[in-house]
Amino acid sequence: MKRTTWKRFAGAALCAVTALGCTVPVSAAESTRYPLTITTYDQSGNEVETTYEKAPEKVLAVYQGCIETMLSLGLEDRLVAAAGLDNAVPDELAEAFEQVNYLDEFTPSLETATMLEPDMIFSWGSILADDRLGDVDSWTEKGCNVYINSNTRPRTGDASHSRTLENEITDLLNIGKIFDVQDKAEAIVADIQSVIDQTAEAASGLKEQPTVLILEPLGDEITNYGAASLGGDMVTALGAALANPDASQVGKEDIIAADPDVIFVVYMPYSGDDPETVKNDQLNVILEDEALQNLSAVKNGNVYPIMLSEMYASATRTPDGMVTFAQGLYPDLELDSEN
Repeated sequence: MKRTTWKRFAGAALCAVTALGCTVPVSAAESTRYPLTITTYDQSGNEVETTYEKAPEKVLAVYQGCIETMLSLGLEDRLVAAAGLDNAVPDELAEAFEQVNYLDEFTPSLETATMLEPDMIFSWGSILADDRLGDVDSWTEKGCNVYINSNTRPRTGDASHSRTLENEITDLLNIGKIFDVQDKAEAIVADIQSVIDQTAEAASGLKEQPTVLILEPLGDEITNYGAASLGGDMVTALGAALANPDASQVGKEDIIAADPDVIFVVYMPYSGDDPETVKNDQLNVILEDEALQNLSAVKNGNVYPIMLSEMYASATRTPDGMVTFAQGLYPDLELDSEN
């Protein structure tokens, strides 16, 4: 898997990124003072406050980004178990992952989770359901806090919660506080800001914003990642404009009407898949369709792949996703990167 590094953000204060691409100062790392109160969500998507008397010692982490966040922050010794990897962790995390009790169950049952006696569950909102792990209050009553990745927050009624870059940053900083490893969390946030800084400089001379579609072919349907998606928010933060910000699905006619400057095609190689085959199959849905040959992005060679895990609940892969988007939007952009 590609991993990218680049120059760190220079300055005394780190910056978090808002959904509008603005920056918000983050104070230099300080030791956590317990008890620590953190806001997260319950199984219905409502905000709830949880209090940590100390750093958790028996964490159940479920799904890719949550597991990789723990490993990236050097917290593998705090994992009582992990489950739900769609694909292998990055090479630099492999040694740490070898120390982890990885479960056979992709999504652990309530019985399995209860037997592990965790003092924290770190996962997606979808796992806190009646037919899975139950509700947040029940776990809290048992002395087990729950932290839900903010971009997997369940919907409350018919209100849609936008998936944003700011949410990913908030999660990284919150986990850093919970475990008193703020310096490591802030370094990842600094990487994200560095990409935005470099991209802003590269785009400063452009007369017009590049227009973008982020598409995921799924059988007969094509998902469009618009303004309410994390991917959409990421490209907006990098100075691009979404060609179809409101649609969740598009047809060929919609794509032709939008005629974006750049198209990103989403792919996801699950465990056992050949990544190159999955990536090429997804790209060819766009590149080999006769009806789409006159698109500006196709004619100009501006159709690029991006892995789903880099732009959906991306956690510590967020910097990689930002680089993928930045290099597709601005091909002449020179990031300090290595593959």
